[in-house]
Amino acid sequence: MPQGPQHILVVDDDAQIRRLLRRCLEDEGFRVSESGDGADIETALQGGVDLVTLDLNLGRADGLAVARQVRQVSDVPIVMITGKGDMIDRIVGLEIGADDYIAKPFHLREVLARIRSVLRRSAGTVRPGNAGIIRFDGFVLDPGRRSLSGPDGGEIALTTGEFDLLMLFARHAHAVLDRDRIMDLLKGHDWAPNDRSIDNQVARLRKLLETDTRHPRLIKTVRGAGYSFTPRTLDR
Repeated sequence: MPQGPQHILVVDDDAQIRRLLRRCLEDEGFRVSESGDGADIETALQGGVDLVTLDLNLGRADGLAVARQVRQVSDVPIVMITGKGDMIDRIVGLEIGADDYIAKPFHLREVLARIRSVLRRSAGTVRPGNAGIIRFDGFVLDPGRRSLSGPDGGEIALTTGEFDLLMLFARHAHAVLDRDRIMDLLKGHDWAPNDRSIDNQVARLRKLLETDTRHPRLIKTVRGAGYSFTPRTLDR
């Protein structure tokens, strides 16, 4: 059966911004729903949403809290659209699991380009039923649930970017991947040469996976070449 239009949920306390985005997105063939404060976010997500645009400053509500709430129940892509220029808020938003960030005032063409880019990346991400569980060195990586369990059986919290990077490493175990290749595989052509997000995510994964981060064994740095994922055991 043919698929219907992709569904975008716009969360913004500014009704004018919501109308502007709705008109623009609907003109491009998207189905659009709106929320003024994100209070009904879980109910809205149950209706089947392909992407959420989320204002960080929702008046009395906290956009970061809404983003955390989304991530507790769904891995739907999040594009933060906000007037805040504080780098701390941007970093926290991305750490929570937002997929992109656009500052107000924005150009509608840029918003459309970012949304389409995130949707393309999301379509290439492993979703439930697309791949089997991967086990390595006592860890269990479950693409269906998008979860990682440690040797003790406890779940290890990962951001969207960290999970996708670990999946990429697991699929290319023992190969050496340079930073540009990793960025291409994860983000296509939508990245800048000075983007250090991969290095930050590698550092975070090492803290979660390695016994000694000063001498990493699972995710090794190959001097002048990139990174290599080298588990002792791997079952996929």
